[in-house]
Amino acid sequence: MPVLKDLLGAIGNGVEIVDLTAPLSAGTPVLRLPEPFANTISFRLEEISRYDEPGPFWYWNNIHTGEHTGTHVDAPRHWASGRDGHDVSELPLRTLVAPAAVLDASDRVAQNPDFLLEIADVRAWEAANGALPDGGWLLYRTGWDERSGDEERFLNADDSGPHTPGVSAECARWLAEETGLVGLGVETVGTDAGGAGGFDPPFPCHHYFLGAGKCGLTQLQNLAALPPTGAVLLVSPLPIVGGSGSPARVLALVET
Repeated sequence: MPVLKDLLGAIGNGVEIVDLTAPLSAGTPVLRLPEPFANTISFRLEEISRYDEPGPFWYWNNIHTGEHTGTHVDAPRHWASGRDGHDVSELPLRTLVAPAAVLDASDRVAQNPDFLLEIADVRAWEAANGALPDGGWLLYRTGWDERSGDEERFLNADDSGPHTPGVSAECARWLAEETGLVGLGVETVGTDAGGAGGFDPPFPCHHYFLGAGKCGLTQLQNLAALPPTGAVLLVSPLPIVGGSGSPARVLALVET
């Protein structure tokens, strides 16, 4: 097909592939919920064989991980408000290949790690860049990916709880219910702010986006390499039947 041939020809010659995925290892930060809530496990490789007696010519591993570890997708079924929605194997392909809008609040987050995005901030972005893309993703850049190599700095918790940026409850509802977005992507450990357990409703990005049949995408990196508009997002979760989410490789196509 000429269109696909043209696309392949453009890659490296006018179109750049940007990897937005955090490397997945035993050191990957994971969400830590307070008692009495149960937590996911950290990522771990279990060696089966490595060119040795159990397997003389091959190397392979079992993997041990949670669905919501590292760069990952939240499917609607992840949250009580979306319990009757898609599992991760059922996500529409047009959700997984879609345009991306990048909103950069990193300067404000540098001054306040608890910064919350408001409707007025999105409206200001639209005034400068045009409307949010119907059928697209909003990628919320905070600069938090700079912390991803250090779990303590990444989770940024003290005696009062975690302090990470997010979206206000009012803005989360508006984005989920009154725009044509298919999902929200962030650089932090989850789509909600660190203090969102105390919001009304608690964890509003999860509540509203997943309740509306939309998705979340977390622990992204390299959003600084994307323009405010024009990038195409490619999201590749594992199609886990019944799964509430999955680690994912996330790429962006960007015109250079």
